[in-house]
Amino acid sequence: MTIFNFGSINIDHVYQVAHFVRPGETLTSNHYQKILGGKGANQSIALAKANCDVVHVGAISTQDRDLLTQMSDDGVNVSQVALIEQPTGHAIIQVNQQAENAIVLFAGANHCLTPIQIEQVISQAKDDDWVLLQNETNHIDTIINAAKTRGLTVVYNPAPMDKALVERQIANIDILIVNEVEAMDLFAVASVELAQQRLQQEYPDLTVIMTLGAQGVRYLNAGVVIEVSAYQVDAVDTTAAGDTFIGFCLAGLMAKFEIKTVLKQACAASALCVTRHGASTAIPTFEQVVTFGAQNDT
Repeated sequence: MTIFNFGSINIDHVYQVAHFVRPGETLTSNHYQKILGGKGANQSIALAKANCDVVHVGAISTQDRDLLTQMSDDGVNVSQVALIEQPTGHAIIQVNQQAENAIVLFAGANHCLTPIQIEQVISQAKDDDWVLLQNETNHIDTIINAAKTRGLTVVYNPAPMDKALVERQIANIDILIVNEVEAMDLFAVASVELAQQRLQQEYPDLTVIMTLGAQGVRYLNAGVVIEVSAYQVDAVDTTAAGDTFIGFCLAGLMAKFEIKTVLKQACAASALCVTRHGASTAIPTFEQVVTFGAQNDT
């Protein structure tokens, strides 16, 4: 089984700051890193490190081929990444002393996927393959429709949240992965409990994985609710925590591990990630996650 991840590839410019920059303020950064990032790339690397067969589908500038070398070194198949004459997407990331982040995105080449490229990739997929996508690329509708026409399992992480797009495509989604804010935004409600109630009432057959930050994660499907607590660690940078969770979670689901085991391993991977600075460079290996879980499970 292979997962085809239609996702962004960014150059992340990460600044450690005392606090987020305020309007009109000039702030000195304590530390700077230029690293590979993007939700798509991060999730592909997490999938690969979790021992999943992953093909990344995207686009970058011809001047940034070294990004593909980094992804390939981490185990990602990058044969379906287009090299084009457009700037690679990038992100300006502030990380404050509480390990929270604020991010400004420039889409660049990430919004240059074409229907031809999408169709060529989907046509290669086998019946038991999966398609993963987020909202940092273009042609989301085209990707989902092509995948469902082919009969593939569709996993959608609608970040940044686009409520209209989710509502338009939710019947074609097999697994929806959202954080607590995205879940509340989807229904314009003020609590996680109300969002969960609406999801269970309106989409009872949809598998929903709702991440709750430091509170852990909830799995919803057909009236079943499974909740796993987060591991308590000293966080230094949460930039790729959600993407790391998603990669390890999907790898476990594809391997048909028991649901609670999947969620615990994904939480362990996310916990390890936030103890390290950076995005893709902070993602742990499967072996590190298993060791951490064994040491911290009671």
